[in-house]
Amino acid sequence: MTQKFAVTVGPSAIDGQGAFAAEPIPARRKIGEVRGEFVSLAEARRRAREAERRTGRIFMVAVSDQRAVDASASTDPLRFANHACEPNAQLKVQQGRVALYALHDIAPGEEITVRYGPTHHGGRLRCQCGAARCIGTL
Repeated sequence: MTQKFAVTVGPSAIDGQGAFAAEPIPARRKIGEVRGEFVSLAEARRRAREAERRTGRIFMVAVSDQRAVDASASTDPLRFANHACEPNAQLKVQQGRVALYALHDIAPGEEITVRYGPTHHGGRLRCQCGAARCIGTL
């Protein structure tokens, strides 16, 4: 089971679709995982360029210096977790798996957000998280 807590997908005020808590999620608990196809980092970069050109949406997570998870075809709702400069969840790569953990209690209906860190966008994409301490770009 990859989802520990119920998560839904819906329109996001941050960007496109987002992942939303469907039940209370306590702080420090594993919310679930994002699964997908394991590909080389080079292949992930190629696919990311193609996806960005086609749809503007990238569902890749690097799990090591050589591998990434392509969640483009995944049905896991957490693949829609948007970036926020002051997130309520943390993305952790553990033994090649991509898991999200709550940083604090998350209420039902609250959008689940993570800090993306360095991205394929290389600072070219404007951040829309709305946080008081927003870094401005991804």
